[in-house]
Amino acid sequence: MIKEKYINPFTDYGFKRLFGEEFSKELLLDFLNELLHDEQGQIKSLTYLPASKLGSAETERKAIFDLYCENEKGEKFIVEMQKTKQKFFKDRALYYSTFPIREQAIKTTWDFELNAVYTVAILDFEFDEDKDQPTKYRYNVKLSDIETHKIFYNKLTFVYLEMPKFNKTIDELETRFDKWLYIIKNLENLERIPDKLREKIFEKLFEIAEVAKFSQKQLQEYENSLKYYRDLKNSLDTKFEEGIKEGIKEGIKEGIKEGIKEGIKEEKIKTIINGLKEGISENILSKLTGLTISKINELRKNYSL
Repeated sequence: MIKEKYINPFTDYGFKRLFGEEFSKELLLDFLNELLHDEQGQIKSLTYLPASKLGSAETERKAIFDLYCENEKGEKFIVEMQKTKQKFFKDRALYYSTFPIREQAIKTTWDFELNAVYTVAILDFEFDEDKDQPTKYRYNVKLSDIETHKIFYNKLTFVYLEMPKFNKTIDELETRFDKWLYIIKNLENLERIPDKLREKIFEKLFEIAEVAKFSQKQLQEYENSLKYYRDLKNSLDTKFEEGIKEGIKEGIKEGIKEGIKEGIKEEKIKTIINGLKEGISENILSKLTGLTISKINELRKNYSL
């Protein structure tokens, strides 16, 4: 039985219900307008395109849920939710962005003018290389010149949202976009619509997301999707915990090794000091301890022997 009142957006079914259906297209339109308004202005309409055009394999869809659409100007948008880390995630994102580019080619005379392509990735994890920036959860990526940092090409954009880093409370939400991220991250754990989110678009979202309003078929589909999400999450959590335990174990081993090394080193120093006091030559002490004669002379000087 599902105890939560609202769906989990990080499940396949939850993501598609909120953003990938005709009845919820208004939600996707509002989200993209808040995300991209600085450079897009106002997106007036969206048309869903077959995600199969992106060339993604069925096996990938278990961990990556993607939508493909275009606006009234013919600009393309890939919107995806990814639950797990992928070894070559950035390579994959760049690869799939080439499909909307290539499909714009025409067989007749063409001057190569392209419409813009946007890839928006909502991530349920953090990039390892970004862990030194714990408060930066949004990354806007374009082709730019390394020296001047000026945008070299403005029609290919990647936006990454690392959701684990978004930790604002309901009272800390400042913008409409903040509210969107708060809902995506916390929807499953809410019992009602917070007063601060009492806006028409969000009220529609909460209505669509309410599990009690699902048909039996929809409920079964969501339960299957939720089960897969939780199984995957438990598997990742288990691997993480095992990694920590293994790291501690290896750390203890290394600590013991270092301790033994330090102990042997201290014994050798004591042997040399006592030998020098007894008048034993540096050559003999070097053979006994394995330390060089210069090191022994350095110890003689330090201890005034």
